[in-house]
Amino acid sequence: MPSTHNTEKPWDTEDIDKWKIEKFTPEDNAGGTFLEESSFATLFPKYREQYLRGAWPVITKALEKYGIACTLDLVEGSMTVKTTRKTYDPASILNARDLIKLLARSVPAPQALKILEDDVACDVIKIRNLVRNKERFVKRRQRILGPNGSTLKALELLTETYILVQGNTVSAMGGYKGLKALRRIIEDTMANIHPIYAIKELMIRKELAKDPELVNEDWSRFLPNFKKRTLSKRRIPHNVTDKTKKVYTPFPPPQEKSKVDLQIESGEYFLSKQAIERKTREERVEKMREKQEEKRKERLLELVPPEEEKAKKDKKEKKKRKREDGEGKEKKKKKKEVEAEDDD
Repeated sequence: MPSTHNTEKPWDTEDIDKWKIEKFTPEDNAGGTFLEESSFATLFPKYREQYLRGAWPVITKALEKYGIACTLDLVEGSMTVKTTRKTYDPASILNARDLIKLLARSVPAPQALKILEDDVACDVIKIRNLVRNKERFVKRRQRILGPNGSTLKALELLTETYILVQGNTVSAMGGYKGLKALRRIIEDTMANIHPIYAIKELMIRKELAKDPELVNEDWSRFLPNFKKRTLSKRRIPHNVTDKTKKVYTPFPPPQEKSKVDLQIESGEYFLSKQAIERKTREERVEKMREKQEEKRKERLLELVPPEEEKAKKDKKEKKKRKREDGEGKEKKKKKKEVEAEDDD
């Protein structure tokens, strides 16, 4: 068979967008009605009952356009969607299944109805089983939200998705590419990698995509490389302070006395329960007395009067007088020596 790869195709012009997904209409369904009925059901929590009851007429109206029937069972606490004879799009039942799943995870009805569009997908990420410790799980889940929801808003803008953190799951809606990036970020966050690193990387990628010169180039040189800094897990050996050579003995060291042995030696073991209580009470009282005595001494130290200024002045005057007396004696000696020389 000759190859038709390089043959001319007059219908294939440059203005045709090959990646565009055409809307599926009833005319495209050449097979007619479906052979079998498909249905999906999901349970919802008790606190969603009131909201779903109010929003159900809007949901029913939206699903009727695609020929999908839906029922809300408040007794059982479940939502069911199923195909009818009017259903023309085979993929619409899968979108309806995702719709009830999102409604059960507390996504508002106007937002959840966007899943019925062809270019919107959803992902419900289970995060509870990623972290064992409850306190650690709560802290890491809070990191996804950030202060006043700033981290969540940044992730929504950069991945072009809708994100809702509810309980043990993270519900997301948007394009496939954005959902794939978001799942990786959330799983990394629960593995103790802060989302700010991913946000920085996404911001750089967004700026590089705008540059026509760098669109088809490798971006690895521009992206930040965050190295994980971990402390050495090497076991620190026990410090032996006594390095003196001990005399070798084939006998093992004497066994340390147990608590019971010490009690027998002190005689406490043979005391009655009341006597033990009395002894502990006396020890407690003795300790309290000692502490009170220490505090009393500390208070008395504060009350010791400082040295008076008068005493200090007297000391200074005495020193001055002594100095003057010493100087006077020296002068007298010098005079006597001078007079003795004159007599000679």
